[in-house]
Amino acid sequence: MSFADRVAIVTGGTSGIGLAIAQELAFRGAQVIITGRKRDKLDQAVATLGGSAEGVQAEMSDLADLDRLYAYVQARHGRLDLLVANAGAGEVVPLQAITEEHFDRAFDANVKGVTFSVQKALPLMGQGSAIVIIGSTSSVQPGPGLSVYGGTKAALRAMVRGWVMDIKGSGIRINIVSPGPVDTASLRPFLGDQADEALAYLAGRSTIGRIGRPEEIARTVAFLGSDAASYINGTELFADGGAAQV
Repeated sequence: MSFADRVAIVTGGTSGIGLAIAQELAFRGAQVIITGRKRDKLDQAVATLGGSAEGVQAEMSDLADLDRLYAYVQARHGRLDLLVANAGAGEVVPLQAITEEHFDRAFDANVKGVTFSVQKALPLMGQGSAIVIIGSTSSVQPGPGLSVYGGTKAALRAMVRGWVMDIKGSGIRINIVSPGPVDTASLRPFLGDQADEALAYLAGRSTIGRIGRPEEIARTVAFLGSDAASYINGTELFADGGAAQV
């Protein structure tokens, strides 16, 4: 799976799964542009990627930032071959504690941001290009406190199924990779005080007996974004050790 001479954007590419995806694509020869909200983290990630990686500071739910991102890509490269819509946010909030602010924050980050990232990328893309959206097994198994987060990811699945019909004949593919729990620096803070118990439970749900690693998700994304997946479109691929099937 070579990405030589391919131009790729990875949103939210400064850490965790996003950074691992950017590293995988760069290793395979892609010219990678990552986005992040914080300049210091963005600069550090670009330095980690090395080579010809580039960074654009942007908030994906801010349409002006999106316009600036794609204007940059147009001016620098004139096209886009792969968009990985990874940027998003999640919080554990039970039904009784859901607020309007939490609801809006989740849907802005995970649905609005992805929707307009995809829409505004299309003019730069053509035959053979691909879009991979990072979902979550929470779309089908949200678990306690993850109803809003899971709802945002389920919304993306429904939207992708509509989008592939909207752009039928364009030669652009759109798919979703939905990871299960992945061993990143942000996982324990996300799980909170019960992190140890939660991690043991999640590992036990996996038919492989452990949670995922960022590089495993990155390789899955690279596959769906490559020519090797040229006949796969509008699908949600679970990369979760089989947990969503149990």
